Order: sequence, then structure tokens, then C-alpha cells
Amino acid sequence: MRGKLIFITGVGLGYVLGARAGRERFDQIVAQARRFWESPTVQEAAGVVQAQAGRLYEEGKQAVSDQVHRMTNRSGSATNESDADKEEAWDTAVRRSKFPANSF
Repeated sequence: MRGKLIFITGVGLGYVLGARAGRERFDQIVAQARRFWESPTVQEAAGVVQAQAGRLYEEGKQAVSDQVHRMTNRSGSATNESDADKEEAWDTAVRRSKFPANSF
């Protein structure tokens, strides 16, 4: 889906930049794009997608946090880690969940 969106954006940009109709056609395209983006239907869909993305992020963060906590408890009981070591492992896991390595 992301590839299609990038392709469509590229085609649109190429058309706008390569159009011989000049500034008038460019202004028409910009006005149409603005009307489309500002339409209530699109804004509602964007809000729904944003809410769902936030919900999925929170669910994923909680699942990772729970798994790390279980793994820390399991390894902590087997190796008798100190509470400071457990807390450090927990903090590291939480930091990584907030800033994943491939988020850029």
C-alpha cells in the first residue's frame, strides 16, 4: 500500500512539474488536492486511522513490556540478579520500545 501511495504521489508530482498548462493548471490541481484533504470524509478517515494506529502502538508497547517483564523475572529467578540489574534491564527495554532502531 505504501508503495502505491508513493507511486501515485510521484506521478502526480511529475505531472504537475511537467505540465505545459503552466501556473493556472498547477493552481487547479492544488485547489483540488486541498478540497480533497479538507473534506469531512477524508478527515474522518484520517482520524480513524490515527486512533487505530495509536491503539495498536499502545497494545504493542504493552505486549513488549509484558514479555520483557516475564523474561526478566524468569532470568532473574534463575541467576539471582539484583534488583538494580532488573531495574536496569526494564529501563533499557522501555527505552527501546519508545525509540525502535528502525523508526527513521
